Amino acid sequence: MTPVPSSPKQDQGNEAQKTYDYADDDDYEPYIPVAQRRQQKLAKFATRGVSTNRLSKLKLSRDPDRERDEEREEEEEEERLKEKLRKERTLLEEAQEVHRKKDLEDAQKTDREKAEETDEKILAAIAHQRKLASDLELAKGISYTESLKTSWRAPRYIRERTEAQHSKLREKYHIIVDGEGIPPPIEKFGDMKIPTPLLTHFKKKGIITPTPIQIQGLPTAFSGRDMIGIAFTGSGKTLAFSLPLIMMALEEDAKLPLERGEGPVGVILCPSRELATQTFENIQEWSEVMVQGGYTKLNNLLCIGGISMGDQSHVFNKGIHIVVATPGRLIDMLSKNRFNFLGCKFLCMDEADRMIDLGFEDDVRNIMSYLKHQRQTLLFSATMPRKIQDFAQQSLVKPVVVNVGRAGAANLDVLQVVEYVKQEAKMVYLLECLQKTPPPVIVFSENKNEVDDIQEYLLLKGVEAVAIHGSKTQEERQYAIKSFKSGAKDVMVASGVASKGLDFSEIQHVIIFSMPKEIEDYVHQIGRTGRNGKTGIATTFVNMNTPEQTLLDLKYLLIEAGQKVPPCLTSIQDPRVAQGGAMKGCPVCGGLGHSISNCPKLEETQRRTMASHRGGDIGGY
Repeated sequence: MTPVPSSPKQDQGNEAQKTYDYADDDDYEPYIPVAQRRQQKLAKFATRGVSTNRLSKLKLSRDPDRERDEEREEEEEEERLKEKLRKERTLLEEAQEVHRKKDLEDAQKTDREKAEETDEKILAAIAHQRKLASDLELAKGISYTESLKTSWRAPRYIRERTEAQHSKLREKYHIIVDGEGIPPPIEKFGDMKIPTPLLTHFKKKGIITPTPIQIQGLPTAFSGRDMIGIAFTGSGKTLAFSLPLIMMALEEDAKLPLERGEGPVGVILCPSRELATQTFENIQEWSEVMVQGGYTKLNNLLCIGGISMGDQSHVFNKGIHIVVATPGRLIDMLSKNRFNFLGCKFLCMDEADRMIDLGFEDDVRNIMSYLKHQRQTLLFSATMPRKIQDFAQQSLVKPVVVNVGRAGAANLDVLQVVEYVKQEAKMVYLLECLQKTPPPVIVFSENKNEVDDIQEYLLLKGVEAVAIHGSKTQEERQYAIKSFKSGAKDVMVASGVASKGLDFSEIQHVIIFSMPKEIEDYVHQIGRTGRNGKTGIATTFVNMNTPEQTLLDLKYLLIEAGQKVPPCLTSIQDPRVAQGGAMKGCPVCGGLGHSISNCPKLEETQRRTMASHRGGDIGGY
């Protein structure tokens, strides 16, 4: 069928009714309301995290006439969207994100690395934040940058040696040093310029050559340097710090004699009365030797609790050169102004780590508040854990660390025998152990009541025995030590009070009746034998009552010293081995069988702290 052509009028009517299709126009872009575009961008920004630059690239094309206004609106809108998202992101979500990242990092670390990080955090938390200085120095921010100057110099031929020669000599005696400008080691007392009367006296006593701690320690102390001395028990540490003080006191008195009310030149602090008495007796002996050689008589004072200071009133009638003291009585004398530290230039802490562990740190700070000028500071001990060493490094001026062997290691001259003995069989087996060597013998127990029980049992069996512990009076303690040293008594039963620094040169046998929890105490106790180059035996009783942690520390100590490990210790496994091998020793107590996270010494310190807080609260109430 042929279509009929339309007329012009009809075409005009159809054109008017026809709707224009914009989709046919390639350049057309539909208009989207601003509100709708905002919602679209909000969704994209929130779900995909699109950046501002990205959004700017995705902007919809717009009419050139309103482009500038809409760009401004969109920028403002983007800022509002960001602010809204920041407000909507809660702290909980941020914390969860942090934990997710931390968990991811922890998953990539080994168990050993995690344990080491935990130990470092604990060590940082318990670290001493305030250095050992007087209140005046802390308040005014006074700090010393140079060591105390002295007139002592090593002989020229020793000073001219190379550093390689010094290092070779130190290696020969297993001396480890650390610090700046370390004085040279000297192998002979004569080369240290020690006066002839003392050299003659040492030869009579059988002291011919210096020990390793004296080879490096004496030149360091004579040079006026601050020092941290670490060496085995019985290695001659007392001579290493007492002799420099005697020489300093003699030199000061030669320059300007001390009058009544002046002095002391130096002070030696000890943690126990017995150790202070022993140190004082040595200083008195060496001072008398110097007097016989034509030198000035030194006026020395023993300042400890339990004795009447009136008995030493003759000392106060003249200037005081040297004071040997325990912290409590020294503070009492300073507060009463019986003497002062205006001229004090020397401070030594014997058994320094024990001093701080026993709670004397505040007392030491109180004592140092009486010091008005720079002084030479020496810290000595057989066990100096990393925590105390770090503390000392902050407190001393360019300190020299002299270490003979590992800090906390046992004396290699002591044969250590560990035996498994049931609790009810200890007393009977003790009598058998006493037959191993001739007297004198020391028996150690951690319990005061057990000390008295052991003494009573031995007396009933006909053994001449004395007892010493913290609850005894000073007279009883002095009698016990004197009668034991003189040979009137064969056995001394003691608590830990007799394990710190006391010198019993003739003892061949030490019996540890009850193993102490802290391995440091064990090291000090067995160190009462094997002194001054002699050998000795230490017999230790262990059983089911001994904590496994302590037994593991003991096991590693025996392995380190090359001693025989009994089957009862061999069967104990170190849980840290599963974490990639045993880690470093505890920085708090030096024990090799545990880390700081389960240190018995730290637990005991925390227990004492809590007990003191509770006691203070009750008293205040």
